[in-house]
Amino acid sequence: MSEQRRGGSFFGRRKGKALRPGQRQAIETVLPKLLIDVGEPAPERLARLFAIAVEAIRLEIGFGGGEHLLNAARMNPGTGFIGVEPFESGLAKAVTVIGREAVQNIRLYDQDAALILDWLPPASVARIDLLFPDPWPKKRHWKRRFVSQRNLDRIARCLISGGEFRFATDVESYAEWTREEVAKHGRLTSVRDSTEPWEDWPGTRYEAKAARAGRGTRYFSFRKS
Repeated sequence: MSEQRRGGSFFGRRKGKALRPGQRQAIETVLPKLLIDVGEPAPERLARLFAIAVEAIRLEIGFGGGEHLLNAARMNPGTGFIGVEPFESGLAKAVTVIGREAVQNIRLYDQDAALILDWLPPASVARIDLLFPDPWPKKRHWKRRFVSQRNLDRIARCLISGGEFRFATDVESYAEWTREEVAKHGRLTSVRDSTEPWEDWPGTRYEAKAARAGRGTRYFSFRKS
């Protein structure tokens, strides 16, 4: 596993457990058609990334097994979704479903999220979701958290006026860290800090695991003015 880091997240696809044959086939045959190449200039209109017409673009950073990403894509067929996930096991789960259901409004990126945030055109994304990111629980490691002034610069640059940054965590220190970092940054306004999920929230396996362990979740929304 590479320990190189850029902008608060690891980059390079990371491998875990061996994939099932169907998942391996999806990685080899479906994923290449979905991957975004940041070595090429971004299209002026991001909607051109998708095979179908879409009216808005959303980005999810670290989508895990893709439960939230896939649900959002199904519920919003007129929106294009870009999912970022460097873990091969998570990619394989999501790509298998995308291939089976022939989902047309999802594109993927399997490297460092900072790279695609830098690649995206300014004011091009309606919403960015960061859900249950690595909390780096030890205080001496907090500087490694994805929510940082540099990455908030990136997020604010990519969001359209009125665009939303959503953040969820079951770690109280990360919740307070994020609230303080965003307030210090100044380009995003807090519009929600709740222990109740968003109305369109489908739930995730990680959230359910946290609940079983007795950990509550904080759900934040920040808006770019």
